[in-house]
Amino acid sequence: MPKHELVDMTTGEIVPAVTWIRQQWKGERFVMVFQAAFEALAMDREITLDARRVLDYLFSKLDFENYILIPQTEIAQKLGMQKQNVSRAIQTLIQKGIILEGPKVDRSRGYRLNHHWGWKGALKNLRVLRAVETRSQPR
Repeated sequence: MPKHELVDMTTGEIVPAVTWIRQQWKGERFVMVFQAAFEALAMDREITLDARRVLDYLFSKLDFENYILIPQTEIAQKLGMQKQNVSRAIQTLIQKGIILEGPKVDRSRGYRLNHHWGWKGALKNLRVLRAVETRSQPR
């Protein structure tokens, strides 16, 4: 375990610290979530427990560039929910702008996580997406 020093923000004193450094991240599934999104979710009384469970599951299945392609029947089965409750939860997430409705692929509807809530992919692509969005807004 490598030893490091940190500055105690209260006293300004330098104190010893121990950190564990993971040697390999390659192959790990990840998603970046913005803290403001968690705050908004926690404060929104219209986000039901079912909607939050569905959102959390969608986060776990998020593909690069925020695409989500998973049948509602699979979500219902994995979460032990009725399909109509999954459908209602997804509609709530769409109405809130958390997920965006995409095209149908085979018999399943595709979705995309709003990039203001989280991101999976290269940061440069997120920056490009936000720059395009900024340029297209009226001044």
